[in-house]
This record gives sequence, C-alpha cells and structure tokens, in this order.
Amino acid sequence: MISIFLSVCISSLLFVIFKLFDKFKINSFQAIVCNYIVACICGIIAYPKSIEISQLVAFDWFPFTFVLGIIFISVFNFMAITTQRNGLSVVAVASKMSLIIPIIFGIFVYHETLSILKSLGILLALVAVYLVTSKPSSNNTKGSLLFPLLVFVGSGVIDTSLKYLQTAFVAEADFPIFSATLFGAAAFIGIIAFIYLALRKKLNLEGKNIIAGIILGIANYFSIVYLIKALSYPKLDSSTLFTVNNVSILLLSTFIGILFFKERLTRKNNLGIILAILGIILVSLASI
Repeated sequence: MISIFLSVCISSLLFVIFKLFDKFKINSFQAIVCNYIVACICGIIAYPKSIEISQLVAFDWFPFTFVLGIIFISVFNFMAITTQRNGLSVVAVASKMSLIIPIIFGIFVYHETLSILKSLGILLALVAVYLVTSKPSSNNTKGSLLFPLLVFVGSGVIDTSLKYLQTAFVAEADFPIFSATLFGAAAFIGIIAFIYLALRKKLNLEGKNIIAGIILGIANYFSIVYLIKALSYPKLDSSTLFTVNNVSILLLSTFIGILFFKERLTRKNNLGIILAILGIILVSLASI
C-alpha cells in the first residue's frame, strides 16, 4: 500500500512541476528531454547488477521499450501543454480517467466481464473528461480539447502497456533496469530531436531548463517505479488498483490547483469532477 501512496503523491507532483514550468518560463521540450536522460541514469544507478547492452537486448521486454519511449516523450509534452493551457484539474482528469482504456483492454484480451456497474462507470468517465476539459464558449475551441484528448489516449496506452509488460515479462528485481530502458528510449528520441534543432540552429539550451529537467526526471523515475510496484500488489486486481490510484491523483491534483494556483472551475468542470469520482467508484465496486 505504501507504493500506491507514493505513486499518488509523486504523480501529482509531476503536474505541479509542469504548472511551474509556465511560471518560470521553462522550455518544456528541453526540460522533458533532460528529464528522460536523468530518469534513465536513476534506473541504472538503482539496478544492483552491472548490465551490458548485449544483456539488455536479451530481455523479452526490450523490443517494446522503443515504442513506449516514443509514447512517453510525446505524452509528457502533451501533459505540459495541457497543464499550462487548461490547468491542473484538466490534465489530472484527462490522464487519470484514461483508466477506462486498460479496463476495456482487459475485457477484450483477458475476457474480463463487463457488468452494468462497470459499463456505467466507463460511460460516466467519458462524459467527465468532456465536462472537465470544457471552458467558456470564447475559449472552447477544438484546439483546447485536442491536447487533453491526446493525454487521455496516450496515458491509457501507457498504463495498459505497463500492466501487460509487468505481468508477462518483467520480474520484480528488474523493475529499475526496465524503467531505465524505457526512459533511455524516450531520451534517445529526444536527443535526435535536439541534434536536428541544433543543425538548424534552433536549439538554445539554457541552464534553468536543464535544472528543471533534473527535478522532473527524478520525480518521473520514481512515479513509474512505484506504479509498477503497485501493479504487482497481489491483493488488488488491476482495475481496482487503477481506480484507487487514479481517483486519488485526480483529487489531490485538483485540490493543489485550487489551493496553490487559484484555479477556477466552472459548473461544468465541477460536475465533471463529480462524475469522474462517481465513475471511478462504480468501476471499483464492479471489480470487487
């Protein structure tokens, strides 16, 4: 249970860091690339054994890491944009209500049952995502919904993939090196982008972006490690764990946004948060 608690706290911290990027004029892309380099280093340090590239390639999960790496760095950029444009509550709901994606995956792949409660919970989740990301009519354009939607889909794919790999391929002792490889793949993609921008003379690295990336990278590493550890908790199935984890992150992030960043919610947003909580509770009850 400690892993779940730490996963909730650190994942909420990520959203706060993204919010502060805007305040301190941090270049999100530069910080995110640096973040993955740092997160990869953290995983290598945490792995108790020495590892060589030839040994790394031998792991069954290795081929999946590059695809996930691309998704990781893409979703992180979408999260940063969503946090700065739409606020903490929006990015929290968009990312954490994505739990319906691994649930649907479980229904079709693992033949889990689709009860009335679970169906209603999934429906409420979809409505909640729309309501919480809705802004007043002057700002409610297709562009304002695009990035929350990308966060929603991308986060769901990540959660589904991590659960599948953790179940099928990753031994508990290999969590650090598995995480390091995921982050390393994302960093590799980012470094290629850095090189491209440098060749076009459009890259201007700043010290504050690197410092921000280091802070983000440490938090990001531990958020994934504790999520993977929580997924291996034997007394909770994945549906229940995702609901407990995600609703807690949603509530904590929204509370922080209101308390520390003076974020204002419309009636639609408030209704969306209520429906999000209700939907998660229904899915959780259906999993008992």
